[in-house]
Amino acid sequence: MKRIFFVIAIIAASCNAHEQHTQTTDTSSVKSRVDTTLVDIKMEEIKAEEPPPPPPPIKTYANARFKDVSVKKTGDHQFLIKGKAQVFEANISWVVEDGHDELKKGFQMTDAGAPAWGNFTFSIDVQKKRQNSTLTLILFESSAKDGSRQYELPVRLY
Repeated sequence: MKRIFFVIAIIAASCNAHEQHTQTTDTSSVKSRVDTTLVDIKMEEIKAEEPPPPPPPIKTYANARFKDVSVKKTGDHQFLIKGKAQVFEANISWVVEDGHDELKKGFQMTDAGAPAWGNFTFSIDVQKKRQNSTLTLILFESSAKDGSRQYELPVRLY
């Protein structure tokens, strides 16, 4: 009888060991699937949180009297113009043309006159007359002698 009891105990122990091993394997398999899912989710979060690519550099324009001139479109027909100028009495003139007509013109003061480079910033609001035309801003220095345009710097708006 002891022998039968001993055989039954061995069989029960081996069955129990097999169940524990199966449970352990199942648990590690579940853990592995969970860990992989977490890794996948974290990778998606990282991809979603990547910063957008930087904007293209702003184009600048220059000539003998103007430098670091940039134009930023701030609205449908509004533009912000910034730059530096080395002009007589710190006065720059400008005109917006469409290839046929002068649509707008004016002048702007810099914060220093020649021979220093003075900073300037101003905004303009100008709309096309013709849909297929191209607007060009022309910065220039007016001649002290006769008022003619000198050192013109054309800048395409749109």
